Amino acid sequence: MLGLRTTIYKVGDLQVAKDWYAKAFQIAPYFDESFYVGFSIKGYELGLQQEEHPTTDKPENVVSYWGVLDIKDTYAHFIQVGATMLEAPYNVGGELMVATVKDPWGNCIGLIYNPEFKLEE
Repeated sequence: MLGLRTTIYKVGDLQVAKDWYAKAFQIAPYFDESFYVGFSIKGYELGLQQEEHPTTDKPENVVSYWGVLDIKDTYAHFIQVGATMLEAPYNVGGELMVATVKDPWGNCIGLIYNPEFKLEE
């Protein structure tokens, strides 16, 4: 195993979602086609795909956590651009903090502050 490479969020309107994710993650997509939009988040892939049958009723059984430097400010930014509060930032031990929001299409987005995280080679 080489580690996580891509997180894909299914959305009901790919064009609107592309604009929302660009604003939320503060980055433009590097790949933009009618079937897939890809963002490179510090080398990790955030992908958007059009749902065949759009729904905002999505399960929360798997959550990808995106690393952040300031979890409270980042969480507030996501709420400001239209995400829904799920779990406000909270401590999970030591300095580690996590939070979750839902995008306008019902996808769960995790945020994590972990000053101890280091990529292994």
